[in-house]
Amino acid sequence: MIIKLLIDGGDMKPGPAVAQQLGPMGINMGKVISDVNEATKNFKGMKVPVELDVDEKTKDFEVKTFSPPTSELLKKEAGLEKGTNDHKNIKVGNLSIEDVIKVTNVKYSDMLEKEFKSAVKSVLGTCASVGLLVENKSSNDLIADVSSGKFDKEIDGKISETSDEKREKLNEYFDEVKTEQDTKLAEKKKEEEEAEAAKAEEAAKGGEGADVSGGEGAEGVGGVGGADEKKEEEKK
Repeated sequence: MIIKLLIDGGDMKPGPAVAQQLGPMGINMGKVISDVNEATKNFKGMKVPVELDVDEKTKDFEVKTFSPPTSELLKKEAGLEKGTNDHKNIKVGNLSIEDVIKVTNVKYSDMLEKEFKSAVKSVLGTCASVGLLVENKSSNDLIADVSSGKFDKEIDGKISETSDEKREKLNEYFDEVKTEQDTKLAEKKKEEEEAEAAKAEEAAKGGEGADVSGGEGAEGVGGVGGADEKKEEEKK
């Protein structure tokens, strides 16, 4: 029997979901957790797909691990807990082509692409959805560069280490991008707050006008009524 799980790498813990699947089989839960954590220890901080191939008769099991989702690997390379919720406007990091190659190396055996270069472009596509720049550019621009052969040396050699000097420059560029993003977000927030304040002020003025006109109307009606009553008394 195959049981599929998605666990935190190196940090699987007992829980109701796992207990419901394994409990009825009488499998040693402690051993499962220990073996899974050992098998996934190199993927700490990431979600890792795991399969347990269980022999229901003997209660023996085999742990099969799969590489984490591409997005998880990219976030790890960028030192992120999460990606962006607006990938078109908000960028959350700046990777090197070597970082992308490193992730591709991990994922390649699970990917449908037959050529490594095509796999690199696929990973770059995921960079876009996470909100990552690559080599100071949008990942879509990098896909064009890869297609043109600009990074053939790194890709063919599967170079996956980024020099300290290059990393520093990438970080400096992203700091500038983030500063610009933060400024735009602050300006947008200010505009929204001012618009809300103006809207509230207009609503308040409208309410005051309604009260005044209502009061005058009531007094006017009262005044007309009083005059009519006086005329009736004079006739009598």
